[in-house]
Amino acid sequence: MTDLQPGFSRIDGDELRRRIAAAHAGEGEIAFLDLRERGPFHHAQILFSVNLPLSRLELEVARLVPRRSTPVVLTDGGEAVRLAARGAARLLELGYTDVAVLKGGLRAWQAAGGETFSGNNVPSKAFGEFVAENYHTPMMSADSVAAALEADRDLVILDSRPYDEFHRMSIPGGVNVPGAELLYRVRAMAPDPRTTVVVNCAGRTRSIIGAQSLVNAGIPNPVAALENGTMGWQLAGHGLAQGATAVGGAPDAAALAAAQADAARVAARFGAAAIDRGTIAAWTAEAGNRTLYLLDVRTAEEFAAGTWPGARHAPGGQLVQATDEYLATRGARIVLIDGEEVRAPMTAAWLRQLGFADTFWLAGGLAAADAVPPQPEPGPLDFREVETVSAHEAKAVLDSGEAAALIDLADSRSFERGHIPGAWWGVRARLVEGLVRMPAIGFLILTSPDAVLAHYGARDLMAARPDLIVRVLAGGTPAWTEAGLPLETGMPAAFCEPDDHWPRPYESPESAREAMQAYLDWEFGLTEQLRRDGMAPFAKV
Repeated sequence: MTDLQPGFSRIDGDELRRRIAAAHAGEGEIAFLDLRERGPFHHAQILFSVNLPLSRLELEVARLVPRRSTPVVLTDGGEAVRLAARGAARLLELGYTDVAVLKGGLRAWQAAGGETFSGNNVPSKAFGEFVAENYHTPMMSADSVAAALEADRDLVILDSRPYDEFHRMSIPGGVNVPGAELLYRVRAMAPDPRTTVVVNCAGRTRSIIGAQSLVNAGIPNPVAALENGTMGWQLAGHGLAQGATAVGGAPDAAALAAAQADAARVAARFGAAAIDRGTIAAWTAEAGNRTLYLLDVRTAEEFAAGTWPGARHAPGGQLVQATDEYLATRGARIVLIDGEEVRAPMTAAWLRQLGFADTFWLAGGLAAADAVPPQPEPGPLDFREVETVSAHEAKAVLDSGEAAALIDLADSRSFERGHIPGAWWGVRARLVEGLVRMPAIGFLILTSPDAVLAHYGARDLMAARPDLIVRVLAGGTPAWTEAGLPLETGMPAAFCEPDDHWPRPYESPESAREAMQAYLDWEFGLTEQLRRDGMAPFAKV
């Protein structure tokens, strides 16, 4: 990546606020990207910024910001490394035409009194707390649920997380029904209206949104969110199950008809309108002038069996829980697709409340005749391979005793779990600067888990250090193990701080209780931060 100064503009915090507000009001689009690594971003960020590390810019920007003429604003921490300026130069090289940089980055925003947030998926998490506060979502404590189970009360626990999270740890006796599936499947799980339905997740957001979805839909059963999810359950001293496999079943014809009627009422209440196939075709033709996200909100298995042409997979519960991982362009058109007119309208209603005003759903759902095989996710931009070496050739070079080294651009956790013996670790965005921390070398081999990132890093180095011989390990690190060569663990050598991730509460067993309580306290505090910040478009309807 270069440090050239191309013709991008610079804006201040007031202009950024104006542009975000305009997008929320339906007056244009904006994609606001923070190019720092995930660790620094997690500790302090501006609301509605989307984390896309400069190291991975070419790999992910086409998915997050599909239209090249979208107005893009970039920020960093305001440090001398100038990530935003470097990213702006690269985006212009990639064909993006309207690129700006936030003057002074995060530091200038803070110095001007701007609110900063910590954490992940902040807009969605803050919205969950807004919903709980404004709609008084019913909740049951862990002790109350445990007592009900002990007394064999008529109660069902529906876990609204993706299956892999549920399978790893869950409330004993719980059934996996991910967020957008709740209204679709709840009558199959609790056909008796006297059965209490308890919705849980790991913390609060998906429990709150899931329970409030059922309340909004008006199902006849008593409904509650499990207060503070599996974290609250553990903090109350109750044990979790591991390896659970129970999943919610599909509704029968009567239950489906009831769910469809409920979903239509919820969508109408929050202004989420249905559109027909002709409108999707017209908007697809206009996608060069107005961003269009086509998202299939069904399960992964349904999506893989066939989807709408050009649609990407975004399971509805996770889409609401993590809008920043799917929708970087605010003010875009969003069309949600399902097969039965339940999951799409329910998800659309939530996105409308989250500030995505132009969110719609496909009337009639996806018919079998419309379905096509899923297209691959948008690939990396401007990808060009450099010269490679095989695993055994790389080993021979490294064993030769000459001035050679290998750098692994895997994420730091993957590197610690297993890497080529003697490898150095670092992030791509600091690759050129990191060489000064390494012994003098004349031959450098780069690797990464997919080899793709290594090719980008090699091109960066070849442009900055033409004196070096640079090669990429063909096939990446998996090719090394496939050749029967060993790996080592740990972090013996790094040319920069391993700040490319943030630890989740359950990833620190020795301090899990403290980490879980700190996480819940963070969630509780988000609504007050929203009031101080003033940018969120959330409103009670």
